[in-house]
Amino acid sequence: MTLRKLLMICVLTGMGVAHAQSDDADKHPFKLTMGYYQYADDEGKDINLRWQHEGSHVWVGHYEDHGFGGQDRVGADTSVDLSDLVSVQPSLQAATGGYVGGSLNAQIGHEWYGLLGWGRTNLKPYFNLNFDPNDALTLGGGHQFANGQNWSLFVIHDDRLHTGQTDWHLTARIPVEEDRLSLDLMRKSGDSDVGYIKAWALSVTWDFPSWFVRLARDPKQNFSGDDAWRVSGGVRF
Repeated sequence: MTLRKLLMICVLTGMGVAHAQSDDADKHPFKLTMGYYQYADDEGKDINLRWQHEGSHVWVGHYEDHGFGGQDRVGADTSVDLSDLVSVQPSLQAATGGYVGGSLNAQIGHEWYGLLGWGRTNLKPYFNLNFDPNDALTLGGGHQFANGQNWSLFVIHDDRLHTGQTDWHLTARIPVEEDRLSLDLMRKSGDSDVGYIKAWALSVTWDFPSWFVRLARDPKQNFSGDDAWRVSGGVRF
């Protein structure tokens, strides 16, 4: 059975399971996400199944469009507390076509915290679904409020390929009763497939206890010539 067929079976069974289970987040270790990308003259689709246990995640996924083709991927990450104030998050990802990449991120502090990160790949062809440079440094910080809100500001900058690609993110996670509103406002600049660009992007996510929806507008997605609308949603089960 191919990975794509296996994931489609997970879509159908996962929806039924999520509908029947409790909204308690501890009972939802799986997260299934389906995405649709609308470009000027193309469209893309992706599907991702993620498993979580405490601070660790494992995922498998597939992306395809007419221009890039299709690519399967697998990955894993975890969180390790080095002290009461410092935690690190290593991650590793591989994809068909020979791609391998990884990152090491750190959070320092709790209520007020700093963020540091470093990522590297083997530069094989890869459709980037986090939409930031992968061979890059990350620097930022944020604040966790007593009411559950979390605001952060950080920058991700290419430190390997000399493109000057830089993404600034202002993010907010805001509890709304049992739901959560997440916002990600991004300012990007740097060399792209169509020359030097500057653009704003915005992603809005509404999380319900067992499912979520997301809408994003991303001009020059992945520093390409494509202006994209992205719609995604999924279930936890």
